[in-house]
Amino acid sequence: MTRAEPVLDMNHVVGQDDILLLTLDTLRYDVARELASSGRIPTLASYLPGGQWEKRHAPGSFTYASHQAIFAGFLPTPASQGPHPRLFAARFSGSESTADGTFVFEGSTLMDGLRQAGYRTVCIGGVGFFNKAAPLGSVLPEMFDESFWEPRFGVTSPESFEAQVECAVGVVSRLHHEERLFLFVNAAALHQPNWFHLDGASAESGDTLDSHAAALEYIDRHVERLLRAMSSRRRCFAIVCSDHGTAYGDDGWTGHRLGHDSVWTVPYSHFFVEGPLQ
Repeated sequence: MTRAEPVLDMNHVVGQDDILLLTLDTLRYDVARELASSGRIPTLASYLPGGQWEKRHAPGSFTYASHQAIFAGFLPTPASQGPHPRLFAARFSGSESTADGTFVFEGSTLMDGLRQAGYRTVCIGGVGFFNKAAPLGSVLPEMFDESFWEPRFGVTSPESFEAQVECAVGVVSRLHHEERLFLFVNAAALHQPNWFHLDGASAESGDTLDSHAAALEYIDRHVERLLRAMSSRRRCFAIVCSDHGTAYGDDGWTGHRLGHDSVWTVPYSHFFVEGPLQ
């Protein structure tokens, strides 16, 4: 079977660059694309190749399922017939999406593989599946060497992303210069409730596509500080994507963990952020 496209050679990235995985939890592709096209997320758009998001399909319809897949190397898949070479893959026989440039790791998670390659793996959680308040909320964070969560990182906090960025800056500042970092941030700002990011909205008016878009604009206002911190020691390879979308009355559907296109179609991008001159 012919492969659709070449894969970036991650074997030249892993071990050299710091790596950021930022999931914009619940972000819809159509909203992300419109905001990039209309100049409403200038910081993110300045990093996206061609100034636009890539259209992809989510590996799961809600946070827990999607992140279990992502952490095994199954990032959102290009929205066309594959197979599509993957950036990361656990070693197992018969994989049609493992290519020459794929970073193939031993163990069951990407964090296992990066740890073996000398990385410190750190999680800054957002939604409830990362809050460590109960056994279910501890499964994903416990895959990392170190994990952080506090209420102001969560879905009900109007300052969730800037608080997460502040935590990330602290993580970077405490590392030895030689130590490689894999930082995962699950941004909760877009997840419901998000009405408080829209001027004039209220709990009574509830969440809408407009407040969903306003939450992405809020993230855009603070993401530069995260990217600067991650590239402050060396070049950073950044993956920024959604784990799934959500429906706002589309064809009568609301929410996620359901099989609507608004849930399964997500924005994705990866790019390098250059570090200091050596």
